[in-house]
Order: sequence, then structure tokens, then C-alpha cells
Amino acid sequence: MSHALFTLFSRQTQGGLRERLCSTLRQAIVSGHLRYAEKLPSSRQLARDLSLSRVTVEAAYAQLESEGYLRRHAGRGTFVAIALPPTARPPSSRPGPRFSQRGLQVLATGGCQDPPFPHAFAAGSPDLRAFPHRQWQRLSHQLQRSLGSRVMGYGDPLGYAPLRSAVADYLALSRGMRCTAQQVVVLTSSQQALQLLALLLLDPGDEVWLEEPGYPGARNAFLAAGAHCRAMRLDQQGAVPLQGHARLVYLTPGHHYPSGLPMSPERRLQWLAWARQNSSWLIEDDYDSEFHYDERPAPALQGMEADSRVIALGTFSKTLFPSLRLAWMVVPPSLVEALGRARSVLDGHSALLPQATAAAFLQQGHFASHLRLMRQLYHSRRDCLLAQIHTRLQPWIRPLHAAGGLQLTVELLAGDEAQLTQQASDIGLLLPRLSPLYATPARQSGWMLGFAALTPGEIVTACERLETLLARSVQTRR
Repeated sequence: MSHALFTLFSRQTQGGLRERLCSTLRQAIVSGHLRYAEKLPSSRQLARDLSLSRVTVEAAYAQLESEGYLRRHAGRGTFVAIALPPTARPPSSRPGPRFSQRGLQVLATGGCQDPPFPHAFAAGSPDLRAFPHRQWQRLSHQLQRSLGSRVMGYGDPLGYAPLRSAVADYLALSRGMRCTAQQVVVLTSSQQALQLLALLLLDPGDEVWLEEPGYPGARNAFLAAGAHCRAMRLDQQGAVPLQGHARLVYLTPGHHYPSGLPMSPERRLQWLAWARQNSSWLIEDDYDSEFHYDERPAPALQGMEADSRVIALGTFSKTLFPSLRLAWMVVPPSLVEALGRARSVLDGHSALLPQATAAAFLQQGHFASHLRLMRQLYHSRRDCLLAQIHTRLQPWIRPLHAAGGLQLTVELLAGDEAQLTQQASDIGLLLPRLSPLYATPARQSGWMLGFAALTPGEIVTACERLETLLARSVQTRR
């Protein structure tokens, strides 16, 4: 604060030292740089910082107190005494900034805006209330004491070595992936993984195939790289290959986003053979394979063939917590060095202490225990939501395949999706829409109803409100 006041004080040239200091403090208060109830430096400290006598500072403080700007309390200090409303800035007459074509494409997506705390029915949110906070904090404190300054410096762009090793072990045992620690790259998010891959593997005009409907974040990453994106239709076995050649193909074989259908073993083998024959890359987004409820998930596509052309990626946002900002990518050995260099250019590396804590969490068995509890918890909540849909909402919506995941996709049988979504927002319900996940006009209306972060009571209450809204919309149309 004193440094900022020194800068303002040095600009004052009119009057004596006391008048200049009074003018400086008034300007700081009126402009909002000093806010209501904020404590000012002591007169001794401010005199030292501004190279003034303490008598001058005391006189300035006393004058501003008499004018009502400051309030002084013996033994406590000097505080700003007035609260000014924020001043509205006049509209700028300057032309807006000129964005690149890629920038305009990114802005046209509307961005990704997740709620800070999951409301009904925010999609893809884990239950943070059920997370073992004390266990995580204890591990973090232990590691900070034992590692000290080693977790305060720069890190490896490929990730913290113990975490890469722990992730490789976990993926090999739980998902059947063929990987070593050297093939694991630790990133901040799966979106960053997609952007890195687009940067390294795509030239403008290259063709990329994506599932229809599908994850819009992947489409945005590839469009921003100048790729030509084509939509693949789905059948009961999964994404159907198109005619022609693609540089990249983005797939969610374990649990298609958003329908929930798993890809059949036959279709998986077809894709592996296609990638090998066309020298193309398959990106396998393993976004929620940990949460399957009715049957065991199929092994990862990446592990079905030695030396496959599959790049697998996933995130800890769903299994641990979103603000951890840790994700992983398993890549063929030929891509590891290039990805490390590209990562070093973009943002360097992920924070070391969270990586070390996550590594210990996995290595000590806490991660496996946490997943077992969350599967049981989310399974029961999925069943609760399905029961509510069949009991209350069946005339208006129909649930799609729901064997796993953190949200349940439903088809809207009657009503306008956009209008109902807005009306739901007005009464505090978030209904993530299904139709924006389509790149082509042939769209299906519906919602992705998140359930994992909601208690059974919250699910029932939300469904009651949704039932009232849908029933009222039918009466209005009549």
C-alpha cells in the first residue's frame, strides 16, 4: 500500500507536504483504491515510506478525520471512514478489438461455464462433500514438510515422476492399458491435452472425425487449429467410420458422450485396424470409466493392441475434485519428447505439490478406496433419479442408456428445449441441453441431468420442481 501511495504522492506538486499528502489520500479513497474500513499504515510507517516527518503525517491524518474521510481508534489504527458507490464508466467510443478468425471461432462457442457449486442438475460434477478432505490435507502437509523447497520450484513439463508412475500402474491394472510411466504425460485438463494434440498433429485443413452428438470441447480445440471437422453417426455398436481419410479421430468408446452407450468389441477392433491402415491417430477420451454401475467396463481401447495408434486421455476432475487441475495422457513413445517440448512452451508444468499429493493418494491406496465408495454412492443416486423419472417425469422425458457416469441423458418428448431450459433456470434448475452437442441440423432435444453431486433429497426436490414446470408447459400449450 505504501508503495502505491508513494507513486500517487510523487505526482502531487501543488501545496505543502501536508496538503500534498491529504490530496493523495483523498484521491485514493475517491477512486476506490482505498476502500471502506481498510486499515492505513501507521503514521510512523507511512512517514518512513514517504520520507516525511511523523508530524506531517499525523497532521494529514487529523485533517482527513475532521473531513470525514478517516476514522482513528486508539490502539487499533487509522481506517477509511466512507464508502463510495462504484462509478459507472461511460461507454467507450473506441472500436472493439480485432480478433483473429481462430479467436472468433473460440468466442462463438460461448465458452465453458461450470457452476462453482453444483446445482440440480449441473452435469459432470462429483460430490465434493463426500471427498476425504482431512486425509488429503494430512498428505499435503506431510509432503510439504518432507519435500520442502523441492515442490516450490519448476517442474518437469511431462509431469512429476512419482505421479506418472502411479498413474501408469493404476491404468494398467484398472483399465488394461499398455503403458509405462514414461508414456504418461500429466497436464492441467483433458482440454489442454486436446489443444496440445491439435497443435502438434494438425495443419489447417486436415480432416478430423468426431462422434455426433459429441463433446463440444474436442470440436472447439480442433476447429481452433484450423481443422475440417466431420460428424460421424452412431449405431448400437458405436461410431461408424466415414468414407475417406482423417488425420485424427476423437472417440469416447468406454461410455459415449452424451448417450452413455459403450462401443462394442467388434467396432473397437474395426477402428484399430482402420487407424493402422490409414496411419491415423485415435484419441480415446476415457472421461468417466471409473463410474460404471450395471456391468464391468470394457478394457481401454488403447490396451487392446500392442503399439496401437491410440492416444488415451482422462482427468482427475471427476474422481477427485475439479480445482485440482490435473489430467493425464498416455501416448506412444514416439510422441513423448515432442509433447514435453510443446508443453514447456504453453504453460511450463503443473503445480508440484498437488501432483505429489495426488501421487501419494494413489500409491497409499486412498484413491481406490475413495472410488469404491463413490461408485456405491453414485449408483444409488443414479437409481434414485431413474425412479423419479419413471414416477414423475415419464410423460415428458425418456432416459437413454444409463449404465454409468455422473449424469443421465434424457430425451425431451414434448416441448421446446431452449424455452424450457430458460424457464428452469428462472426457478433455480440447471438443465444442460443436448441439442448443442450436435454439429449438424438433425438434432435431438433433451438434457443431461447430473445426479452425482446431489443427495437423494435434493434429487427428489429437483424432480418435483421439474415436474411442475413440465406440467405447466403442457397446460400453456393447450
